[in-house]
Amino acid sequence: MAGGSGTKDYKKLFEEISRENSQLQSQLQDTQRTVSVTRMELEKATQRQERFSDCSALLELEKKERMMLQRRAAELEEELKVLGDLRADNQRLKDENGALIRVISKLSK
Repeated sequence: MAGGSGTKDYKKLFEEISRENSQLQSQLQDTQRTVSVTRMELEKATQRQERFSDCSALLELEKKERMMLQRRAAELEEELKVLGDLRADNQRLKDENGALIRVISKLSK
């Protein structure tokens, strides 16, 4: 009986990890879309900056916008790295969980 409840606990842990992994994958996709949009905005800002290079007021405004977008892109890329690390951790935990379930099932035989 104790082996059965132990297996259920690992099954529940595995399901929780799977749900969390799915959520992280969704967050990663959302962040990747945001990075793409931010990069497009950055490119547009760069193009606008080149077109209005004669107007110093507009140029200064575009520089500030570009710096802000570059900073945001860097933050999002860092977030992507963290999400990638979390995805790797989740996979490692899933693998370990599978190994533990196999050991428990062998011990309960």
